[in-house]
Amino acid sequence: MIIQKSIFLLAGILALASCSNNDNTNPGTDPGPTGPPVETGAANTTYKPAFSGQTRAGSIQTTTNYEAKVITNGLSAPWGVAYLPDGRLLVTEKSGKIRIVTQAGVIGNPLTGVPSVNPADQGGLLGICLDPSFETNRMIYWVFSEVVAGGNITAVAKGRISNNETAIENTTVIYRSNTPNASTLHYGGRVLFDKTGNLFVSIGERSVLETRPLAQSVTSSLGKIVRITTNGQAAPGNPPFTQTGALPELYTIGHRNPQGLAIHPTTGELWQSEHGPRGGDEINRIKAGANYGWPTITYGIEYSGTKIGEGITQKDGMEQPVYYWDPVVSPSGMTFYAGNRIPEWQNNLFIGSLSGMHIVRLAFKDNKVAGEERLLAGEGQRFRDITQGKDEALYAVTDQGRLYKIDKK
Repeated sequence: MIIQKSIFLLAGILALASCSNNDNTNPGTDPGPTGPPVETGAANTTYKPAFSGQTRAGSIQTTTNYEAKVITNGLSAPWGVAYLPDGRLLVTEKSGKIRIVTQAGVIGNPLTGVPSVNPADQGGLLGICLDPSFETNRMIYWVFSEVVAGGNITAVAKGRISNNETAIENTTVIYRSNTPNASTLHYGGRVLFDKTGNLFVSIGERSVLETRPLAQSVTSSLGKIVRITTNGQAAPGNPPFTQTGALPELYTIGHRNPQGLAIHPTTGELWQSEHGPRGGDEINRIKAGANYGWPTITYGIEYSGTKIGEGITQKDGMEQPVYYWDPVVSPSGMTFYAGNRIPEWQNNLFIGSLSGMHIVRLAFKDNKVAGEERLLAGEGQRFRDITQGKDEALYAVTDQGRLYKIDKK
């Protein structure tokens, strides 16, 4: 199954201009003129953005011919995807399985050696990444929901893929969030390496009212991005949180349900996607030691329609999202495009959208969104994760079991 896209240039060719990189700004590809916003639905709130372009940016459209090919539709609720050095894909399935999938769509048997998960509701086997030295050590790292005394937690494990690719050897749980709860929601669940060889992990605040305030507590790992070593200890160089009892692994606080992490290919900065409530989905540029506000500030409201907290969107000492959506698109896994096959995509951010059922493309200028596009919106799929391969193609998995390859035609 192939979806082909062929868009002819209208009047003139859009110029590809590099953005300024002063003060570690986000270099990107200026998309040129934009059209009306892609979002036309009514907002849930009357909140006003903090700055121009923070929501409902102008629409852009890819001019390069590209195609989206379904490699397979036989996966079972895949959640995370990673590109192996030989071109195959490593995929997690929510039920607790890790599989290898070939470019021809052959799905391997589940690897043994994976710890039990709690797959109820939003839990299960979640994000996955390869060790930077995978070609020599064959190590992988993944996030999962684990049952412990007192409830469920977000946990991180590592292990080695056996030489015969039937098992994960020496599996070790290296990190566990410290505040168990019976909730089966908002685990977060992404993991990736930074440039120093340490791990970023996103952890949700577990949704329920009793745990929601813990996103602001430095003694709890809920509602946080943590930075740890490959042995699960606090990574050296983490920002100091000076309050009594602050966890040393904390990197940022004040998150709701962060399901996407990506490293910018030029600046090396960490970016994040986060589920809001009714409205208020966010894209954040992550700064060490910063507070991203949840639940004190938000551009969303309760599902009942009432305000959250004081109903404010800004507060001193709390970061504003680079971008937000109202109504929501439910952003999940994401990646920056660092290839040359589609030059207009360079340094653009691609995000799987669940309730929106499309892939979001965001172009940036000076760390602000300069344009938004919706890809594969006609597929009717909940896009859960997306990554780029060494072949410069994008690979995306959907809740319905599909694995897509998206590349220049």
